Amino acid sequence: MQWRGIAVAAIAIVVCLTLSGIIVDFLVDWIWFSAIGYPEVFWTVLQARISLFLVVFAVTTIVLWWNGWLAFRLSRRGTGSSIEIAGITVGPPQSSQVPEVVHRRLLLLVAGASATAGALVAAGEMTNWNVLLRFLYQVPYGQSDPIFGKDIGFYLFSLPAYVALKDWMLLTVSLGCIVAAGVYWVRGEIGFNIGRWSLSRTVVAHGSVLLGILFSVWAWSYGLDRYLLLYGDNGVVVGASYTDIHVELPVLWVLIGLAVVAALLSWANLWVRTYRLPAAAVMLVLGGAFVMAEVFPVLFERLFVRPNELELEKPYLEQNIALTRQAYGLHRIIAKPFPVEQNLTVDSLRANQATIDNIRLWDEQPLMATYAQLQEIRTYYKFRDVDVDRYWLGGAYQQVMLSARELKSALLPPDAQTWVNQHVLFTHGTGVVMSSVTRKSAEGLPVFYLQDIPPLATGGPPVHEPRIYYGELTDTYVIVRGSTPEFDYPKGKDNVYARYTGRGGIAVGGGARRSLFAWYFNDPNILLSSYITGDSRIMFRRSIRERVHTIAPFLHLDRNPYLVVSDGRLVWVQDAYTTSTYFPYSLAYVPPLPDRGLNYIRNSVKVVVDAYDGSVDFYLTDPEDPIAATYRRIFPGLFKLFAAMPQEMQRHIRYPEDLFFIQAQIYRTYHMAAPEVFYNREDLWQFPRQPTDGNAARMAPYYMIMRLPGEPQAESILMLPMVPSQRENMIAWLAARCDPPHYGELIVYEFPKDKLVYGPFQIEARINQNTAISQQLSLWNQLGSRVIRGNLHVIPIENSILYVSPLYLRAATGQIPELKRVIAAYGDQVVMEETLARALAALFMAPVQSFPHVGSSAEALPATPEVNQTRDALGHYNQAMERLRAGDWQGFGAEMDKLRMTLERSSDRPGDRQPDPKR
Repeated sequence: MQWRGIAVAAIAIVVCLTLSGIIVDFLVDWIWFSAIGYPEVFWTVLQARISLFLVVFAVTTIVLWWNGWLAFRLSRRGTGSSIEIAGITVGPPQSSQVPEVVHRRLLLLVAGASATAGALVAAGEMTNWNVLLRFLYQVPYGQSDPIFGKDIGFYLFSLPAYVALKDWMLLTVSLGCIVAAGVYWVRGEIGFNIGRWSLSRTVVAHGSVLLGILFSVWAWSYGLDRYLLLYGDNGVVVGASYTDIHVELPVLWVLIGLAVVAALLSWANLWVRTYRLPAAAVMLVLGGAFVMAEVFPVLFERLFVRPNELELEKPYLEQNIALTRQAYGLHRIIAKPFPVEQNLTVDSLRANQATIDNIRLWDEQPLMATYAQLQEIRTYYKFRDVDVDRYWLGGAYQQVMLSARELKSALLPPDAQTWVNQHVLFTHGTGVVMSSVTRKSAEGLPVFYLQDIPPLATGGPPVHEPRIYYGELTDTYVIVRGSTPEFDYPKGKDNVYARYTGRGGIAVGGGARRSLFAWYFNDPNILLSSYITGDSRIMFRRSIRERVHTIAPFLHLDRNPYLVVSDGRLVWVQDAYTTSTYFPYSLAYVPPLPDRGLNYIRNSVKVVVDAYDGSVDFYLTDPEDPIAATYRRIFPGLFKLFAAMPQEMQRHIRYPEDLFFIQAQIYRTYHMAAPEVFYNREDLWQFPRQPTDGNAARMAPYYMIMRLPGEPQAESILMLPMVPSQRENMIAWLAARCDPPHYGELIVYEFPKDKLVYGPFQIEARINQNTAISQQLSLWNQLGSRVIRGNLHVIPIENSILYVSPLYLRAATGQIPELKRVIAAYGDQVVMEETLARALAALFMAPVQSFPHVGSSAEALPATPEVNQTRDALGHYNQAMERLRAGDWQGFGAEMDKLRMTLERSSDRPGDRQPDPKR
């Protein structure tokens, strides 16, 4: 009895702690959602979860209890007779040796087991609240599938719910069989003795009923499998193939009939009560499924389809191509020719000055290292990554790179990582660093538009509220408005302190709130600290992704929220996607873990989070997306129309990289619209290779400002070149437009197939083969410096292609990479100069003054005509030597002629002429 009391007490304690944890989580979530302005989202999700739990719990528990109770009642009046199994004569069931007290408590045990199993099943099914709500509030897609003629909304919303319901029913019936078998075994209706099984006729009758129900659910499962054919993949067709339609689909109808017959045979066994009818039913279904669903389709595929595969699969390939392109938004891509001409001149470059002025020379990793050394200021500040955006600065549309200076309390010295420092004093980061993508100082450092603490604007947008309480590195809770002011920023030997005046966080001053949050965070300091006053507020869930995901867990979030300076405040923009794995005939995209797979995606939501007060706004950018429209019906107060977004913020909306990368991955294959070409993979594309630190990595999409061919002005785009599979020459480039009114438009510029256009890897090879460049790089690497090759950017201008790559130097004893050279290539020429302006001047044999605003904020040498002509002469001499080594005598002669003309111009300068003795 003592041990029983201890066990009961332990169970009671566990139950109390579990319930306490559930109640505390509920209260904290309720308070948090109410404080952030989305209580209706909290209650909608909670009601769906509770309703689903209660229904599943009630039905599952009743089914299990009814089976256990029925087994108990039937076994009390069993006949004691037995049946023969598999031809082995077995005796009557063995008499139960279980004490009568067990029999008296058996019903109580069955009730407890049924309730426990029902609770576990219901808890598992609660995760399907999203499936339930999407089913109840679904919006039609507006287009039917090509096989069954059902609206695609059925596949996006109804089919997942039916599959989940079917799985639950199969699980419940199976558990019912286990519960009934357990009772019969305890009651002696099922026995096993010396290799002999014995079943009473009562067990057989009850089992036959359950087996019939199982076969009925199985028949419905086969019915659902008809629609699941549209997600098949036989290596040629994604979706239903010729074999699926002409063999699998009729077979499924046959299996539905066999399952119905098997159910009827099982129920008929109520009167016969033999094992033969249930065994025949099982063999009928399993045998039929194996022969007709496994063996016959494989033989049909191998013997009939494969010899005529292209002809037979052609209509299904067309459906696969059309619906995959639609699922990923590729049907909106406009294909345009790009003739690739070699007619760039200085005048055409001037006509595209905005493109030239925004050629990106700073890569993320070198710039991050430079930011860290020059602008982190203190060890507890951290730049997580660098974002690319565009602003109107000084009357020009400029692309910039910027990063938030966040505070990470874990970087405080170990002896300073006290509770007060981590949660009360060091609460926020300060400011943002912004620099030009192209310009550099004479020392090779970035030119800052925003820098220092507090932020100093030197040509950049002003920042009136620089404090960052919500960001990408804010992973701990903090308490503001305490009895002591918060650390704001360092200033010389002293520190500046401030007091939070925003509306972020949750009031935590009262004793009840302090106790609640002390329990929630498992931190008694919240309850005991004297720093917390009646006016204090607690901030948690401060990470941008966590914050957005908590409010809208049904949205798939982009990996990289980016920072925007808007009206003097710092705000984060988080791209969010609506996704599905149930779009018919669509190829599945499986991203790297831990992301989930998908075969449908839309960037339907832009989320804006204020870095100071943590306010979150969801803007609907694609109201035609049926999934987004469904969520808008489920959560009517969650989404705002895109037109409600402030105009200043709308200027910083950009096409997200993750979506563009996924679309480009799919488009590599699905740009081939002709089934014959698609089947043969004749025109398969690939991302270009480019060397990075000795390895060849695939090029990633990148943002740039340029004037698209045929467009009147420059705009922000996201682009990626493409090369043929197993080849390095460039064949096309894909662009996504980021500026309104053309935001979201996708264009692919295709090159002529009869022209060779150098790809990035081929340009890299030509750079490495340039003896002047390779010798200089080798020399730098031997003099205690490390050469860092930047990313090569492909820059379309007019109908030509320009290639530009930065080169950085890092001293062996230093940590600051410096932008020292710019490598540029056009046509057959490759040059390396100190600045972009000089590189362009060398490429196009023009004076540096032709590019007065390009490249650097201060030239290393004065831009005098003498210096420019000397550099031009040196450039022609180097090119002549290159042609000579290559055996190109015609090119050597042409470069020597240019050298002679440059020297003649130099000798004609007024300062070099000899005085006329007659004057």
